[in-house]
Amino acid sequence: MKILLAACLFFLTVPVWARSHSHPARQENPSDPGYVFALTAANHFLHAWQTGDLESGMVLLSDSVRHTQNADKLELFFSNATDRAFEITRGHGHHGLYSFPIVLVTLRRSQVTRRFSEITLVETGKNDWAVDKLP
Repeated sequence: MKILLAACLFFLTVPVWARSHSHPARQENPSDPGYVFALTAANHFLHAWQTGDLESGMVLLSDSVRHTQNADKLELFFSNATDRAFEITRGHGHHGLYSFPIVLVTLRRSQVTRRFSEITLVETGKNDWAVDKLP
């Protein structure tokens, strides 16, 4: 966790000109309030993964994910919740469906591993969102 905090602090102190890319960043600024709800649900789901909270994670899954995923595989996804963290970046999508690039970070025997993935959320009702694609 200290390593992750140090990395975040480093990137916050790097001048903007030092972070420039060869192509301009896509300035997507969704005006849909659902974006905020989708991002919140993604954060809650990833926090459940981080803490190994299977019950809270399962509540946030869409029906299609619950019916297509093996229960043992889902349980394994949430197990071994020691020394985990996640990074989530700006999402993309449209009203009713958003995806967020993420990194799942784990520490095993003083070795940091990073798995790049994406989490997709779908609106299931009035401001309710569910994970429709697992990372």
